[in-house]
Amino acid sequence: MPSVDQNLNSWDREWGHDGSEWSSSWGSNEAMWRHSVHARIGRFLPTDALLEIAPGRGRLTQYLLPQCKSYLGIDLAPTCIEACRQRFGAEAHARFATTTGTELSAADDASIEFAFSWDSLVHADAAVMTAYVAELARCLQPGGTAFLHHSNLLAFFDQSGQLAVDNPHWRDPTVSAELVAQACADHGLHVLVQELVQWGVPHHSDCFTLLRRPTYAEAPVAATTRLEHPGMNSEMAIARDLSAAYWR
Repeated sequence: MPSVDQNLNSWDREWGHDGSEWSSSWGSNEAMWRHSVHARIGRFLPTDALLEIAPGRGRLTQYLLPQCKSYLGIDLAPTCIEACRQRFGAEAHARFATTTGTELSAADDASIEFAFSWDSLVHADAAVMTAYVAELARCLQPGGTAFLHHSNLLAFFDQSGQLAVDNPHWRDPTVSAELVAQACADHGLHVLVQELVQWGVPHHSDCFTLLRRPTYAEAPVAATTRLEHPGMNSEMAIARDLSAAYWR
């Protein structure tokens, strides 16, 4: 499984690109943002205080910055943080900080209205995910919300304890939708939505979890909405075709 050190070694280096290469299946970063990301989080934007976990080199940061009054990007890789500082240095409301991989200490208690992570925490193991959930319980404002894209591979182990599916995209095998949901429950967070996603494979390797820190007087919310996405490749293709036709 990808450990914190393995992730640091993988991402704290020169990529040869700014991350846009991983958006090519949508046609562009903008198409991915418009058709896949904003479609899921647009309800929570604009926001006062936004936290992006693992922004990389700003692949989606460029679209998040105009949507908030205060932005904080936290990444494991110092080279990514430096790249973002250079790229977005003119944005007075933005700051960037590193993490050891298990904390979000750059975010003050109850300071974040919306937290977001896309296409990065899929490589984080169970210890990291549970630690980040605990940190979100601390740094989200009461009523604050977070959208996390993470692995679901733990759901595909057979009775002999072997992974029964292929893992071509380096998803972490110790994390599942159920594990993240339980971590949220353990820390008093409400899971609003869990969307299981086939990310270029014929099984639900990924999960989008939308969670909320309840207000102090808030009654328990309804049961979690569970969705099973038939395939991100189809969504990518639709976004690519629509962008080519209407946004060229």
